[in-house]
Amino acid sequence: MLQADALILLIHSLSASEKKKFRTGRKKADYTLLYDIIETSGTASSDEIKAEFKKKKGGSFSATVTYLYKTLLDSLLALRENQDSHYTLFNQILKSRILFEKSLFEEAISLLEQVKKKARHHENPIALLFASRLELEYLLFLNLPDLSERDLLNKHFQINDVLKDIRKINEHSSLYELLRHRIIYKGNIRSQKQKDMLNDLVISEMSINSSHKDSFEIRKNHLLFQSNYLIGTGDYKSALHSFRELNRLFERHPLFWSSQPFYYVSVLEGILDNLRSMKSYNEMPYFIGQLRNIKVNTEGLQNQINALTFLYELFPLLDRGDFEASKALTEKYKDTVLARKENLSLVMRAEISLYLSLIHMGFRNFKLAQKTLLSEIVRGNNIYILPSYRTIRLVNLIIHYELDNTDIVHFESRSIKREISKVEKAYRVEHLMLSFLGKEKKIRLPREREKLWKKYQPVLEDLRGDVFENQLLKSFDFTAWVEASIKRVALGEVLRGR
Repeated sequence: MLQADALILLIHSLSASEKKKFRTGRKKADYTLLYDIIETSGTASSDEIKAEFKKKKGGSFSATVTYLYKTLLDSLLALRENQDSHYTLFNQILKSRILFEKSLFEEAISLLEQVKKKARHHENPIALLFASRLELEYLLFLNLPDLSERDLLNKHFQINDVLKDIRKINEHSSLYELLRHRIIYKGNIRSQKQKDMLNDLVISEMSINSSHKDSFEIRKNHLLFQSNYLIGTGDYKSALHSFRELNRLFERHPLFWSSQPFYYVSVLEGILDNLRSMKSYNEMPYFIGQLRNIKVNTEGLQNQINALTFLYELFPLLDRGDFEASKALTEKYKDTVLARKENLSLVMRAEISLYLSLIHMGFRNFKLAQKTLLSEIVRGNNIYILPSYRTIRLVNLIIHYELDNTDIVHFESRSIKREISKVEKAYRVEHLMLSFLGKEKKIRLPREREKLWKKYQPVLEDLRGDVFENQLLKSFDFTAWVEASIKRVALGEVLRGR
């Protein structure tokens, strides 16, 4: 991504407190001019912002972008120091280095002792390792003053213990990442043979979990591994039990996330996402409630929590084709989440716009669906980096198809085909949609529709049974839309039948 595009995303993601922190005490300069232009630019691209910057007689655009980007990051880092123990610990380590360079040796070592104590309290082995090694370097520089060999060996022993902790955590994380990769690319386990292929990961994970002290990080990784393995093997009841245990773990240990609960939010989002994949909609309200009850001290994270709450209340309704209830829910959040979309990240704004567009499609209001979708995604080339990009471009193609914009459908289809050719593993759903939208006409006689349905029915059923394809179909069931289009029935009717 170009740095100008990254800067635009960064500024639009700032909370009110972060903007205030940046603006305080700053005089007028080229970088503040550029900041003001971007902040009020809405959906303007980097080229449009550059033209406006030059129009107002700013200096070098690229140099100003670089300086503003660096200044903003420095401002955000200073703000985070009092919000997150991780930032505090590493900042104190850096301060100890400054003290040592200024020959304030006793103060530097004393500060490192404080860091070590806090790092143990917050179970931060990386910070503990840095502080412990730096302390030994300083003591060696000072010729190990008043340090017996026993004391030195004890410090070495403590560092080795920390290294063992880090290695165990890394091994556990590696096993979880390998499990997720196998499930994503090879699919859920459908036979004993496939289950046996995961035995190496399961045995290794059990060994790590049983041979190590019960730290928060190890327990968390264990429950993440266990719940995803159980989902992969189809044991949804046990997976749900692991999800609840994972949630209780966070509730019992607020020390490790309460100062900046971003990770707990991401864990709850992952649980809700998995429940949606499992179609366990009845279990979702409990975790939505947990998400809603998180107390945060930053406006940006609170906005994200509100947006996630809205989306996960919406998904069960949309997935079941209940567009009336979906519309009623948007009215409920009209003056809160939807009125403050500009305060959300580009990713979240695009997600919300996508699902609002799908609601309009459910009512066959394709003009409004198009307006809703394009109001957020026309932002230079930034749309291409979003996780929901593949869904967005296919939904956009469907809208043009329904509006009889034949030339646009053909042009966009060719563009998507070029992009697909560059991807190592494209979705079969994408190929199906491009073929259907490019070849099949909308208006058909009953006999023609019946013949076409016989052609597509086995293909659609095969796609719905493919775990890899379900990664795309989870966002929107394109196979349901194809079925509704061929049979000339309401999309909601097909979704309810699923």
